[in-house]
Amino acid sequence: MAKKIIAVLALAAILSSYYLYRHLSISWHEPVLASFGTIAAPSAKLQALSGIKQSAQSKVWVCPMHPEIMQDHPDTCPICGMKLVEVNSHIGHDHGVHVDTASIQKLGVRLASATRTRISQEIPSYGNVTEDGSTMYNIYSTFTGIIKKTYIHSVGQKIEKGQVIYEIYSPELIMQEKAFISFIERRNQLMRNIEDNRFKEDDFVMNLLQDFSRERSRFLQQGVSLDTVQKIEDSSMIFEVVKIVAAESGVITQINAREGSLVTSSATLFTLANVNKVWVDITLYPDQAQRVKTGDMVTIKIPDGEKIEAMLDFVSPVAEGNKVDARVAIDNSKLHLRPGNFVDVIIHAQPHEALVLPRSAVMHSGNGDYVILSQGKGHFLPVPVETGVESGDLAEITDGLQEGAQVAVNGQFLLDAAVSLHDAAERMQETHLHK
Repeated sequence: MAKKIIAVLALAAILSSYYLYRHLSISWHEPVLASFGTIAAPSAKLQALSGIKQSAQSKVWVCPMHPEIMQDHPDTCPICGMKLVEVNSHIGHDHGVHVDTASIQKLGVRLASATRTRISQEIPSYGNVTEDGSTMYNIYSTFTGIIKKTYIHSVGQKIEKGQVIYEIYSPELIMQEKAFISFIERRNQLMRNIEDNRFKEDDFVMNLLQDFSRERSRFLQQGVSLDTVQKIEDSSMIFEVVKIVAAESGVITQINAREGSLVTSSATLFTLANVNKVWVDITLYPDQAQRVKTGDMVTIKIPDGEKIEAMLDFVSPVAEGNKVDARVAIDNSKLHLRPGNFVDVIIHAQPHEALVLPRSAVMHSGNGDYVILSQGKGHFLPVPVETGVESGDLAEITDGLQEGAQVAVNGQFLLDAAVSLHDAAERMQETHLHK
């Protein structure tokens, strides 16, 4: 048992001495441990064994390689021959360490207070940018005929409202053109008769003009371009091939017809979506989905590195293939997210009020988590704590600290090494006393 403790002490001493040598510019032959400031006092048994006098402040010389070797005067280690280093010892601070102001500055030790704030559990996942289903729009044929020319060539092509998207030859459309020209001729004749005072603007004339207006509107509603309708009206000519325009703006997501295709009335030719608003479909595993609910905040990292804050607006109640789908709707008018992109997602689940510390303040070991608590005036003490969720740079403290407690957020490993060195030396000497 004694051999194991000696090995642990030796390793701790080597690590502490090496750190001080590298970062505080202290050589091996200088009082290395003294650079910590003041290490907590040895116990009464240790003092009795080492011949250290009981006083408010006494001096002890310790071997950096073999901490069990202690003297009350300068000497060399009988094991390795290394010069013993001086340690100033204050009685009354067992299991802690005291660091003078100069050493605190050299070590760069910073303190942080335990505070209460709102924290949430971070659930990382990924999402796929898709079209917003509510903005999907199908372009379908209003005539049976043959596509003579198409202006849509690929998925992803952007289309503006009123843009010509294809040209069609349709006997059905030609018949409608003839009927429309008949209305035009009758209207023109009536207008001439009215001008010649042969007819008055009675109900018959008004009804005929309304019929003409409805017929003209029908052409436009069926997608026939305004330019084509105007040419038919002005020239009373029949156009065998007619240009059809888009009724909505968007991006083409599906193409079902090409040049030369025979299409029937009501057949879907193209599908487009308005990508000014997109969905991010998020994949969750069932254990993650149990902690997530609609309304949770979501952080989305888009390809250019920008982060978007949004709110979860859908969580599927059904798992498919051991996965649960969730969704966020995003205004994409300025972001230029493309459907098909993958993005990193963090869901902030179960928000609650908690006592928190910076994550860097919490030290993890095989025996649990702990922090280096500042007791004031340069005194530090390791304190075990219970931790909860971690969010960003914050860690929840569920037990072990009170609000306002100050702990070290850096340099704590070196402080902890000094405490461990002293405690291990005490245990070694106590073991010898019981033999």
